[in-house]
Amino acid sequence: MIDRLLFYFIFLILSGLVSYFLPWSSRTASDLMVGMLFASILLYMVDAWRGKKFSRWLISDDLNQDANLPGMWRDASDRIRRALKTKETLRMASEDSLRQFLAAIQASPNGVLLLDQESRIQWCNQTAAKHLGIDPYLDSQQLIGNMLRNPLFSSYVSGKVYDQEIIIEGRMHRVDNPHKVGIQLFPYGDGRMLLLSRDVTSLEHAEVMRRDFVANVSHEIRTPLTVLLGFVETLQNLKLSPMEHEKYLSLMAYQAERMKSLVEDLLTLSRLEGSPYPSAHEWNSIQSLIQKCKKDAQGLLSVLHPDGTTFHTLVFHNIEEARDWQIAGSMSELNSALSNLISNALRYTPPGGRVDVRWQCKDDSLVFSVEDTGPGIEPEHIPRLSERFYRVDRSRSRDTGGTGLGLAIVKHVMQRHGGSLLIESKINQGSTFSLSFPLARIHRKMSESHSP
Repeated sequence: MIDRLLFYFIFLILSGLVSYFLPWSSRTASDLMVGMLFASILLYMVDAWRGKKFSRWLISDDLNQDANLPGMWRDASDRIRRALKTKETLRMASEDSLRQFLAAIQASPNGVLLLDQESRIQWCNQTAAKHLGIDPYLDSQQLIGNMLRNPLFSSYVSGKVYDQEIIIEGRMHRVDNPHKVGIQLFPYGDGRMLLLSRDVTSLEHAEVMRRDFVANVSHEIRTPLTVLLGFVETLQNLKLSPMEHEKYLSLMAYQAERMKSLVEDLLTLSRLEGSPYPSAHEWNSIQSLIQKCKKDAQGLLSVLHPDGTTFHTLVFHNIEEARDWQIAGSMSELNSALSNLISNALRYTPPGGRVDVRWQCKDDSLVFSVEDTGPGIEPEHIPRLSERFYRVDRSRSRDTGGTGLGLAIVKHVMQRHGGSLLIESKINQGSTFSLSFPLARIHRKMSESHSP
């Protein structure tokens, strides 16, 4: 600024002197003033032209272009351009942060919905839209009460007490396929609300299963315990003959064995759910596994037919061919799974029936199958057979002495070994239960007799 004033005064003085010493000048003070006035007008016109050009540059669409002005006008334009560039950089950084934040909310497994002071929808992520049946674009500025016509939610909003989560039916809820959503409101700002939602279908299902499990365990234990108490009371209060005494003791032992089996199955399930997965490098002989299952099955037959007469035909196929094959996993768990299938087949197959146990190495899996000639299972029951305590016929299951946990144990063992349980059944023709293991868990070790 000082340089500009100095230039201005020097230019005035020089202009005045030029005017003073012109040939036609009378060399008076008025000639000096005329020269200085002319210089002032000239400087003003030049500055006015530059100011006009600067003004046009200011209102132009692109302020990033150079204004091509000298002096203080260049300084002013450069300062403006730097300030605009800094502001643009900050704006882009803010927009990028906002995009990152919105992307993070979009990726959240929980639903997020923003409401204004009048409870109108301002924004929601895709998860909330999926949970609540809201279109993020079409339903913007709609009242949340008009979108969620649920009496429990309406009562929750009107109560203005938001310290607890409420559970309502989601948009995909059906009687045969429940869908539950947890919702909670959080006030913020000047009367605005944050609505968070989460899918609690699996949690609700787990809670129902827990209640059913406790109820079933209590019922299963109470039944034999009631019988035992009745027999004990009978032995204490009545004089019985030695034969009657022996009969009651046998019945008591049977009921005690039922409770023992139930507790052992419960402990097995608990151990399967809480222990690490079995190693994929612990190799076991398939032949040894089948031989152990065969021994367990023969022991069960002696219990089912204590008089020594065998009313079931039990056949194990290809035992010798399994000599060279091995399977990776826990031997005790594999034995438990296969023995449970054989036990169920023997218990539910009527006298005179047949049970066949086979193993087969296919192109993509190893399959153990247990085929019986029992009454078969209706199709609607098959998907639920591996649920704990689920029985097709409860009265008949009581007669066979099962605990209702066998197939649940089988299912857990197969999940821990990367396999699957397959069930095929036809009414009045029989059922086939198969254990399918991936080939990664199968290995063939050539015996000495096969080696060159």
